[in-house]
Amino acid sequence: MPEVASRAHLEAMVPTMRRALEKADVELSDIHSIAVTAGPGLAGALLVGVSAAKAYAAALDKPLLGVNHLAGHVAADTLEHGPLPKRCLALLVSGGHSQLLLVEGLAERITEIGSTVDDAAGEAYDKVARLLDLPYPGGPPIDKLAKQGNGCAITFPRGLTGPRDAKYDFSFSGLKTAVARWVERQERAGEEIPLADVAASFQEAVADVLTAKAVRACKDLGVDTLVISGGVAANSRLSGLAAERCAEAGIQLRVPRPRLCTDNGAMIAALGAHLVAAGAKPSPLDLSTTPGLPVSTVQVF
Repeated sequence: MPEVASRAHLEAMVPTMRRALEKADVELSDIHSIAVTAGPGLAGALLVGVSAAKAYAAALDKPLLGVNHLAGHVAADTLEHGPLPKRCLALLVSGGHSQLLLVEGLAERITEIGSTVDDAAGEAYDKVARLLDLPYPGGPPIDKLAKQGNGCAITFPRGLTGPRDAKYDFSFSGLKTAVARWVERQERAGEEIPLADVAASFQEAVADVLTAKAVRACKDLGVDTLVISGGVAANSRLSGLAAERCAEAGIQLRVPRPRLCTDNGAMIAALGAHLVAAGAKPSPLDLSTTPGLPVSTVQVF
């Protein structure tokens, strides 16, 4: 609910800032620049963040950088593994996004080479979790339950994997529907639902498609480093299968720790710091929010 999210942002903004300064043992005057998400995202929540950032930048006379939320997910890996190579591929998987990105420098160019045509992977997790009467968000409970099940017990479809399908795009709507239909058939037949097997088989289908397409893109583009980020990157089967397939293909895999994969302020700070180091000009104080900001626009002016 966008209105609830906006109010929650407003209530948390100042206390969060105070705790961050206290934990880092710095004063506001010690800060060099203010980085803030300008998009993509919920319009109201973005507006709260950008308004607060403008106020801090104006009051402190510090540079303001409006940055891309999705590029921030890629930048999060630099907090875990150091600078990115000159050219790498990023698989960004979250509740709202499933994208393959060719990254030719965080301050240079990020190109989307593949994206979801319907539901994102994280959205499919949430919907299947609701179907199985599991908590929200669906990723962690499905991952936990799947460890008790057999990922090969049920053969669920792999969307957009045919010879004529888009090589790097994703589709998870059909998978979500297939899980729902399978459960319905079991219920009509009076059969018990093997929840762990359903969770494991669903998760296997998601991880299979994501990792296969990511490794394929690396090979096709001659890229030897794959970064996986976004909330779903914390999924154990996704990271495990990616590690197996990357090792077989001679590709270096980089996955930030789970706390850096989900939405966080550190990733926006990391991207802002990278842009400052690269000599980026500040964004204007009349900076606007852009809910549908494309990943190719790393900084907003």
